[in-house]
Amino acid sequence: MDSYGVYRQANALMQRYGSNDPVQLASDLGILVRDVPALTDLLGMYICKLRHRIIFMNPNCNETLYRMVLGHELGHDQRHRKLAGGEGLREFELFDMNDMIEYEANAFNAHLLIDEREMDALFRDGYDLAAAAQMLHVNINLLLIKIQEMNKLGMKLRLPYQPDARFFRHTTE
Repeated sequence: MDSYGVYRQANALMQRYGSNDPVQLASDLGILVRDVPALTDLLGMYICKLRHRIIFMNPNCNETLYRMVLGHELGHDQRHRKLAGGEGLREFELFDMNDMIEYEANAFNAHLLIDEREMDALFRDGYDLAAAAQMLHVNINLLLIKIQEMNKLGMKLRLPYQPDARFFRHTTE
């Protein structure tokens, strides 16, 4: 995976549109986002057919999870559009670290939702990982991915443990 390319692409998107809000970015990018209550077994799904980009979302997610799933799907839009034809890219498990495509969408999402300056300030102020994740309104696993990716880019942050690949399996709360 090209960690620097993912980082650069996420930051360029935020700079171009002046926002890191996944709902706003999807709108600005012309991606149709549809809440589908019938998606009880899926968190979200991204498809691209005939140049129409659509993200189907499970509306039963809480606000934090919804933003994270939508940001992840934006990662697929930006990094994997060609793979999203056919049946699309479906999210059963948000943090699948064994699949490079899913990990790359997670890394994009981590850069999108977590400002490294804000993250660094929280750690300097003594917040632990769980408290920092709560303050940043993200799941602790997304914060771990951000730390992991920032270390690949040359930052020297302590990664206390690896992100849990099964944390969001079938989560809809």
